[in-house]
Amino acid sequence: MKLIKNYLYNVGNQILLLLVPLITVPYISRVLGPHNSGINAYTNSWVTFFYLIGQMGVMMYGNREIAYTRDDLGTRSKTFWEIAFLQIIMSSLSLLAYIIMVMITSSPFKLYFLYQSLWIMAYGLDISWYFMGIEDFKKTVVRNSIVKLVSVGLIFIVVRGKDDLSKYILLLGFAQLAGSLTLWPYIKESISWVKLNKLKPFSHFKGSLLLFVPTITTQIYMVINRIMLGQMSTQSLLGQFDYSDKIVKLVLAIVTAASTVMLPHMANKFASGDIKGIKKSLYNSFDFVTALSIPLVFGIMAIAETFAPWFLGKHYVNTGHLMLFEAPMILFIAWSSVTGNQYLMPVKRAHEYTLSVTIGAVINIIANYILIKLLNVNGAAIASVISELAIAAIQLWMIRKSINIGRLLNNCWKYILSGLVMFEAVFYLNQHMLMNIFALLIQMLAGVIIYGMLLFILRAPIIKQASLILKGKNKLVE
Repeated sequence: MKLIKNYLYNVGNQILLLLVPLITVPYISRVLGPHNSGINAYTNSWVTFFYLIGQMGVMMYGNREIAYTRDDLGTRSKTFWEIAFLQIIMSSLSLLAYIIMVMITSSPFKLYFLYQSLWIMAYGLDISWYFMGIEDFKKTVVRNSIVKLVSVGLIFIVVRGKDDLSKYILLLGFAQLAGSLTLWPYIKESISWVKLNKLKPFSHFKGSLLLFVPTITTQIYMVINRIMLGQMSTQSLLGQFDYSDKIVKLVLAIVTAASTVMLPHMANKFASGDIKGIKKSLYNSFDFVTALSIPLVFGIMAIAETFAPWFLGKHYVNTGHLMLFEAPMILFIAWSSVTGNQYLMPVKRAHEYTLSVTIGAVINIIANYILIKLLNVNGAAIASVISELAIAAIQLWMIRKSINIGRLLNNCWKYILSGLVMFEAVFYLNQHMLMNIFALLIQMLAGVIIYGMLLFILRAPIIKQASLILKGKNKLVE
């Protein structure tokens, strides 16, 4: 039951992350406009590399290592302090390098780059990986909820016009930093102090570095399209793409919440030698994310072209087209979140995970270079989907000898067929209704009902799993 609660906490957090932009994005997109939104996306893309270098893969590495040692207070405490100090040291060096880079650059966005440095500080002090490792998601969710709600209120008070881009960037950075700081008081409940002379933070450097490589390569193909668009296209089109990507990724977060919960759970199973339990969890989790992601893909595609200009403003028609192109990557990322984060990482096959995302990053860079030249901003969206498909396919191939791939994909046709029928119905409604909040709710409700009924008729596995959970006889992923 604890696993289900953690998943619900994480889903609740992802829903909050979804609801906050539903409130702020329509306001910010209109107040700042596509050009200033593009500047924010461009400068934030660069700082992302630096805070990831500072974290050195600690988010995933620390999560896993704490899961391995969580039953021993002494070992857990020593592990925590060593990883935390490594993170602070590396983030400090990264911050210094970033400031030097900004000061010597001749970019017209230098001031905005400096304001973005708050993100490096915030991630340098972020210890949410510890609470994920001990499977205590409540604290991180409560923290995120408070910070997000406060920042929403401040956005409406502080950001009032196109000249307030600096205030917007500073506000987001300080909110992230405050969120990181609020977790530290909680560690005294489950961590004891360890003398400094007994700590060896750099003993974790190699292990963290091994997970840093896939983290940074993953980020490369997540932000390279923004950087390349900023160089090869206009800031306005970059702003259009950024909002499309954000909306798709926010919806995706509901699906990938399962992976965040499952990584420490699987790592703990592996530490105790429960290989059979790992495989069973994997099959159920793969079916779960497939069942959830396919209707999200078709749902976004059905409403995208009318939703974007209604939600973001009349200047964002292109965003709707981009959402159509990007939507399929929800399914591919959902699959790789299971094969990678829930299997390869917990069972210490990180080198294969690293190889898959590295190949994906290379494919993404090449595809972006070619497709942006040919199709401009549409090319960036298509390149993202191609790279995510490649990563999912490579990881499925990598686990083929230990996991029955046929069993993983056996019921996909039921979800795809149900999703296609749902798409036709929702698209028809979308084309015959004036887009507003009432119409959107009707279309969403119709989609849920149609998809659910078809899954019931086709006897999809997710229906049986849901039934058993409601009866208290099954935990879905156990």
